Amino acid sequence: MAGLASLDDLIKESQQRVATQSGMASVSDDSAASGLPQTVTEKFQRKMEDVALKEKEIEAQRFAQSIGAPHIDLEKFPISQEALKQIPFAMAKELQSVCFFVQDRELRVGSIDPTMPDVEQYIQELSQRLDAHVGVYVISQKSLLRVYELYSKLPVIEAVSKDIKISEEIIAQVQTDVTDFASLQAFLQKKNTTDIISIIMGAGVKLNASDVHIEAEEKQIVVRFRLDGILHDVAELPNEAYRAVISRLKLVAALKLNITDKPQDGRITLNLAGDEVDVRVSTIPTVYGESVVMRLLKQNREGLTLEKLGMHPSALKVFAEQIKRPNGMIITTGPTGSGKTTTLYAAMQVVNTQDVKIITLEDPVEYKMPGINQSQIDESKGYTFAKGLRSMVRQDPDIAMVGEIRDLETAEIAVQAALTGHLILSTIHTNSAAGAVPRFMSMGVKPFLLAPALNCVIGQRLVRRMCQSCKHEITLEPEVLARVESMLVDLPASEKPETLTFYAADGCAECNGIGYKGRVGIYEIFVVSKEVEGLILQGNASEYDVEDTAKKQGMITMVQDGLIKAAQGMTSVEEVFRVIE
Repeated sequence: MAGLASLDDLIKESQQRVATQSGMASVSDDSAASGLPQTVTEKFQRKMEDVALKEKEIEAQRFAQSIGAPHIDLEKFPISQEALKQIPFAMAKELQSVCFFVQDRELRVGSIDPTMPDVEQYIQELSQRLDAHVGVYVISQKSLLRVYELYSKLPVIEAVSKDIKISEEIIAQVQTDVTDFASLQAFLQKKNTTDIISIIMGAGVKLNASDVHIEAEEKQIVVRFRLDGILHDVAELPNEAYRAVISRLKLVAALKLNITDKPQDGRITLNLAGDEVDVRVSTIPTVYGESVVMRLLKQNREGLTLEKLGMHPSALKVFAEQIKRPNGMIITTGPTGSGKTTTLYAAMQVVNTQDVKIITLEDPVEYKMPGINQSQIDESKGYTFAKGLRSMVRQDPDIAMVGEIRDLETAEIAVQAALTGHLILSTIHTNSAAGAVPRFMSMGVKPFLLAPALNCVIGQRLVRRMCQSCKHEITLEPEVLARVESMLVDLPASEKPETLTFYAADGCAECNGIGYKGRVGIYEIFVVSKEVEGLILQGNASEYDVEDTAKKQGMITMVQDGLIKAAQGMTSVEEVFRVIE
C-alpha cells in the first residue's frame, strides 16, 4: 500500500503551486532568503496549509462519490478512547484506517481507500470478532492525521490477560487470616482493588463456594458466597470501591466496560497454588448498579468416581451395570444445581477407555476431561443441541453425552441414536425419575420408539453434609417422626435402618458456624423393565403409575435414600425435607 504523504510534503506542494501561479519562483522556509518578515512567512505557510488540506478533503469527497461510499470530515468529530482502541495504532497506520465511533454493536471506520483488499478483509474480521455491524466511510489525509494525534493521548495500558494469578503471598494470607466471614470482611478493608478481587476469589475457592455474588444495593455493596447450595452474606465493600472492582472484573473477563444497561457473559481463568479454576462471569443491570455472579469451576476433577457420589449400594450396582451397556439412553433428572452433570461426568470416567470414542455436547463445557471430545453449544450462532447431535452421530462415537434434552427435535435424534448402536447420556428437567417418561411424551416422542431406547432414569438432589465436628443426637418431634416412619414403611427389610436415630449440628469453627460442610447426593434409579416398557407403550402412563411400578421392583426413592443417610448421621431430616419438598 502506498505510504501516507506527510503534512510538510502537502504544504510544500501547495506552496510551490500557488507561488508559480502568482509569478514567484518558490517559497523558502528561510524568511531571510525570501525577503519577507517572519510573521508574513508564517501566515503564508498557514494559508498554504489550509489550501492543501481543503483540496485533499475535496479529493476525498470525489473519491467517495466515485466508489459509492459515504464521506466524513473528522476535523471536529468527537472520538472516544473506546473507539480508538478498536483498531491498534500499528494496524491503523498500515491500513490508513481508523475507528471513530463505537456504540453497543455498531462501529464506524474511516479509511483513505476502503476498496483496498487488506482493508476489506480487516473490516470483515473486525465485524466477526466483535459480532458488530461496521460502517465504512472515506476520510481525507487531514482527518487521518488528526486521529493519529489522538492515539498519542491514549493512556498506556498493560496487556490484559484473561487469567487472574493469585500470588503465593495472598494465598498464604487468606489461609491464615481468613477463618470466617468476619475475618474476610476485616481483611478486605485493608486491600486495593486488585487484591480485593484476588482475596474474594481465593476465599471462595478455600471455602469451596460454587458461586460468588457481588451485588449493588441502595446503601452498600454485598459480597455473597453460595456454599453447599445456600447463599451467605460474607462481606460488604465500600461504595467507592464498587466501580473499580466491577471495571476490573469486566476487563479481565473481556466484557465491554461501557455497556452497563445490558447483560454480558465472559470467562476468567483463576490460577492459584498450581490449581486452575475456570470462572464464568455474568453481569446484569439492576436498580443500583450491575450485579456480578461468578461460577467457580475447579478443573481438577481427579478422584471423581461413582462411589464418591454417595449412591445407595443397590442403586450404585444398578447404575454401574447400565453404563456398561453398548447402546440405549441413560437419563438423569432433577432441577438446576442438583448434580446431574457431575453424575454423568463420573459415569464417563468409568467408560473413558482407549477403545471407545466419547463426544459431548455441553452448554457450557464446565470441566475439561482428557480423552473426550467436548463441544460447546452456541445458540447465538445457530449451533444448538439438535444440530450438534445430528453432526455428532456422523463422527462415529460409541458414547455421546448431551448436556440437556430441551425439545422434540433433540429428543428424537437422541432416541434414534440410542436405537442405532450408541449409548446416549443426557439430562432432563423433571422433579423425579418417574417424571421423565411423561416429560418425553409431552415433547411428542413416539412411545414405540421411547420404550426400547430408554435404559434407565436417575432422579437426584444434593443435600448438605452435616458437620461431623459439632453434630449431636436429637429426638424428633412426634409428628415429624411419624412422617419419617410412614415414608420408610415400604422399604425392603434389608434396606431399613436398624435404629431411627437422627442428628443435628449447631455450628462450630470447622463449619463457619453453619452446621453443614460439603454435600452428598440422594438418588432414585429405575431400569426400564418389561412392566415399565408396557406402561410407556400405552402412551398415557402417568408419573405415579411409573413410580409405583418402579417401587414394586425395589426402587428406593430419593426421600427414602435421604432419610437413610439422615439416620446414618450424614445429613439431617430437616435438610432432606428442604430439598425434596
